Amino acid sequence: MDFNVKKLASDAGVFFSRAMQFTEEKLGQAEKTELDAHFENLLARADCTKNWTEKILRQTEVLLQPNPSARVEEFLYEKLDRKVPSRVTNGELLAQYMTEAANDFGPGTPYGKTLIKVGETQRRLGAAERDFIHSASLNFLTPLRNFLEGDWRTISKERRILQNRRLDLDACKARLKKAKAAEAKAAAVPDFQETRPRNYVLSASASALWSDEVEKAEHELRLTQTEFDRQAEVTRLLLEGISSTHVNHLRCLHEFVESQTNYYAQCYQYMLDLQKQLGSSKGEIFSGTFVGNTESTSPPAATSPPAVAAATLPAVPTIPVVPTIVGVPNTVAESVLNPNEVKPPASGTRKARVLYDYEAADSTELALLADEMITVYSLPGMDPDWLIGERGNQKGKVPVTYLELLS
Repeated sequence: MDFNVKKLASDAGVFFSRAMQFTEEKLGQAEKTELDAHFENLLARADCTKNWTEKILRQTEVLLQPNPSARVEEFLYEKLDRKVPSRVTNGELLAQYMTEAANDFGPGTPYGKTLIKVGETQRRLGAAERDFIHSASLNFLTPLRNFLEGDWRTISKERRILQNRRLDLDACKARLKKAKAAEAKAAAVPDFQETRPRNYVLSASASALWSDEVEKAEHELRLTQTEFDRQAEVTRLLLEGISSTHVNHLRCLHEFVESQTNYYAQCYQYMLDLQKQLGSSKGEIFSGTFVGNTESTSPPAATSPPAVAAATLPAVPTIPVVPTIVGVPNTVAESVLNPNEVKPPASGTRKARVLYDYEAADSTELALLADEMITVYSLPGMDPDWLIGERGNQKGKVPVTYLELLS
């Protein structure tokens, strides 16, 4: 118990001494040991790294999980050292709703079929998003979080120790300075006004006491200087390790960019596939809708092409339409709609810019490359969602949704 009381008293004395030194430094009444310029640069670089790492970490978490409630839940699970439960992504939830709606509307109806196709694409998008979030969290967020919760805490701890060592050193310097000033005063101004031997003995005794105090202060100064130099070297080594941290974060950043690139490439490919499916089946769906209505006694009205195409795209001379008989091929229509045997109109063809890459499904279609220019025109009897495209000696059907018609 006696040892604990002594230790408590000693710690209180050290704390009081540091508090006084810190206060006097702030008030400009005490000298402060300054660190060298290289050390100050290391400290500034470390603080900058810590601040920007925190900002990047928080904003990346917002990017991966925009819902603040979900982020708080994940944070609590992480602090409790428990596994975060699997959460359905928005795309997967949308896919579930579309599938259920298709089952209610009828999976065989045009709307139901389209809902199923779009829902499947949304499910694939949601799965890709889940993989991206997992990859980004593992390869990018975890290293940043490990730095803030590991290396930076160690650096901060050693910096606090260095700060305490510096305060102790400056306090020892102040005590030594005061002791030397008192010793010089005692040696230079003895009590000569009174000639009694007693006063002379007291003066000599005070000078000796201040000499002992100076020696004691010098010894404490040497000890605190050694501790300060040792702690400064330890802190310097940790601060120089920030360069290795930058190299590691750079590697993690490359992995994050690669994961994000793969994610967006997958999404782009999924949407292209969906667009092809919808573009190829759109005409069939609408034609199936009209043909399936057998209760109508009048023949179905001919569907007109989109307003832009009808107003600006020329058509070749009208060819009589031969009624289609089940089991008998419509040779006239087939010959008209065969792109390789069709000649373009004499004038009025239009230029179009390709918006997306398109792979030809068969020999009657023309493969497209994004941003290329082709010549397009329409033919009577064609699906309004398709045009005839020409590029040099190549010719074939192209979907309108992949084109930007130019004036």
